[in-house]
Amino acid sequence: MAEVTLRQLELFSALPDFETLSAAAGYLHISESALSQAITGLEKTVGEQLCVRRKARGLTLTPAGQHFAVQARRILADTRELVLDARRGADLRGPVKLGCFASFATSVVPELLEGFPRRHPGVDLEITVGTNDDLLPALESGRLDVAIMYDMFLPVGYRKREIYATELEAHLHPDHPLARRRTVHLADLADEPLIHYEASPSTLNTIQAFAVHGLEPRIVARVPQIILVEALVGRGVGYGLLMSRPNVLPVSVEGRPVAVRRLDPPATRAHVVGIWPEDMALTPRAAALLDYAVEKLGCEGPGPQAGAEARPAARGMI
Repeated sequence: MAEVTLRQLELFSALPDFETLSAAAGYLHISESALSQAITGLEKTVGEQLCVRRKARGLTLTPAGQHFAVQARRILADTRELVLDARRGADLRGPVKLGCFASFATSVVPELLEGFPRRHPGVDLEITVGTNDDLLPALESGRLDVAIMYDMFLPVGYRKREIYATELEAHLHPDHPLARRRTVHLADLADEPLIHYEASPSTLNTIQAFAVHGLEPRIVARVPQIILVEALVGRGVGYGLLMSRPNVLPVSVEGRPVAVRRLDPPATRAHVVGIWPEDMALTPRAAALLDYAVEKLGCEGPGPQAGAEARPAARGMI
């Protein structure tokens, strides 16, 4: 009986990222015919069709092929870890691939990308920024080791570690009458013009926050970028409702001040967490990265929860 080689696994594990065999072959630096022969040999060994190759329709993995590609990536990752364990010694070495949710990436990525390599110079940190729709499939397929996301509306099947707490806050122009208060109620905001941040899960989160009180917001603009929400708030066009985050000054991208006020009673409270599939073990490098994120951003060290009332400039938005 023929055996499956690591090279075959390496070639096949790349296929889900490409729509055509020629594109995959170019990435893998082999000829299209050689890749096709490797796939055919793999299918003969496992006894199943793993992909459909049509020149007019490109490359499509069968359900068995999709499962095989995921497992192949995990086998390759385990193999790399085995080799690294033998070489490592006392220092962490090797790659770690992190995903970060786009809306708070500007508050998280700079801290990690600057500081973590200094602490662990032997680790090659690679960061991908995206939405839930980008990051969850990448975790499942093994293209990411861990992702930092909100713990709202997550599917089952993931382990998680809390990094920092976050809550919904009102962002107002400094001259707005409500900015004179220490806290505001959603009922006071319902008739005010809302600059609505449109992104999952933030869109649903905001609507639900009002619905709990039997209210509906008066949305005057729907924008896909937080910096645009803040820019419009800074110009007095309306107010924003955004989740708190660390390492953010209360000013717009244009340098205009923004008044950030907590909601009373609180609306949405959640956590930013590191997540990974429950059937996968974190590599030592990924675990060290989460340790560093917790230390620098939140729950177990300096961050938005430690002295937040005394340091209002450190509060920010989702």
